[in-house]
Amino acid sequence: MIGVMVGTPVWNGSSTAQASNMTAVNNSSYKYEEGYPTNATVQLAYDKADLGRAIEAYKFFFPTVSMETLMEPSSSDKPNGGGVKMATGPSHQYILTPNSDTPYSLAVLDLKAGGPMVVELPPGNFIGFVDDHNFRWVLDMGNNGPDKGQGGKYLVLPPGYNGTVPSGYYVGKSDTWKTLLGVRSVPSDGNATKALAVIDTIKVYPLSEATKPSNFRFIDVTNQTMPSVIVKWEDNLEYWKQLKAVIDEETSSVEFRPMYGMLQSLGIEKGKPFTPDVRLTGILQKAANIALAELKVNAFANREPERLVWNDRNWEWTPLRQFNATTKDLGTGSFLDMQGMDNWWYQAVGAALSMGKREPGGGSLYFAGFRDNTSAYLDGGKNYRLNVPGPVPGKLFWSVTVYDVGSRSQVVTDQNKAAIGSIVDKPQANPDGSYDIYFGPNAPPGKEHQWIKTNPDKGWFTYFRIYGPEAPAFNGAWKLNDIVEVK
Repeated sequence: MIGVMVGTPVWNGSSTAQASNMTAVNNSSYKYEEGYPTNATVQLAYDKADLGRAIEAYKFFFPTVSMETLMEPSSSDKPNGGGVKMATGPSHQYILTPNSDTPYSLAVLDLKAGGPMVVELPPGNFIGFVDDHNFRWVLDMGNNGPDKGQGGKYLVLPPGYNGTVPSGYYVGKSDTWKTLLGVRSVPSDGNATKALAVIDTIKVYPLSEATKPSNFRFIDVTNQTMPSVIVKWEDNLEYWKQLKAVIDEETSSVEFRPMYGMLQSLGIEKGKPFTPDVRLTGILQKAANIALAELKVNAFANREPERLVWNDRNWEWTPLRQFNATTKDLGTGSFLDMQGMDNWWYQAVGAALSMGKREPGGGSLYFAGFRDNTSAYLDGGKNYRLNVPGPVPGKLFWSVTVYDVGSRSQVVTDQNKAAIGSIVDKPQANPDGSYDIYFGPNAPPGKEHQWIKTNPDKGWFTYFRIYGPEAPAFNGAWKLNDIVEVK
């Protein structure tokens, strides 16, 4: 059984005693002779400085490395030659917190090779976005974009583009050469196979070839394994090697100058060999382990008071803040929300203005559940019930998906099921209009259709999604009940 933490963790950062003790420990480690640092102090100071910079650089560039893990399997042999589509399932697609509600399509748009790129979206039930190589927002499209589901032509401009922008396009400008196109096809009639096929009606081509037939194709990889590469990279030196490769091939953002400076002090500089010695290798390895631990804590034991959706429930907002159209990231014009960045990117992928949009309309809400009604972490060896009050305030649909704490991907069991959604699974309502969803190693008799199997000795968490949320989801008129253990 996994460990249980009752109650919300308390961080007493203002404790005078704690601060005094930390100062004493830190100061006692440094020695001086006639005011000058000793050789041991010099070594210690540089080791600590490099470690501190490496930890912060690791966390800051986590979205960049995470994006690289999606670009690799989404690229075609020929730049801008095609992408992939899939009906995501727990046994094949290991992506950070995907869902099985909507088929996905992914494609890398290489703006260096193709110049301005066009995405022609037909009318239909699509939810899409374009993000740059650092997972910063470029465009929303489809139901949540400016075409509002009516279809339209989107134009993605490369960095530094100063050419003529033709009329008739929804335009976004990327700060990097490579961008990721992600489009989900909503099976509004519950037919996921049909929704997957509709993806083929999306056209992608360079603006310079608008008058030519497009050879772009989406390859169906539903039954192919897409490994969670970020899990393989994130705790070792490979993380830094992958980051170095992106630094070399991509543009250098002026906004990132301080962070590039941190990388330069660690031997990672654009266009120069990355050859860390034994000392630096050890520091980078240690930094990866420490930073990863900090990301996990931020994700699963977040300290932000605003994280709770309702003060009398344990559901948390995710992302903690909406993406900003002006800054293209999580934050405001005054600051980058580092806590929010750490929280979101460790758990998930994708930057879109519609994600976590806390107003009625065509966006989507994500409520994250890590704890039951007693504030204990969710345990794969226990059985639980979630009562969902009806009607759920969403114009499109709602769903609940279970994820493994370690992989942050859909839980893998012999049931081969990790989600229950209102349009595909059509759960049966109770007499009062509510729905009961069950989780655990054992199916409740007669409720197998509304049950998701979990693995004993493994923690799990869930996202409850509402697409097209309506006012009651924001004003407190409707509340999602906490998950309750069933003895």
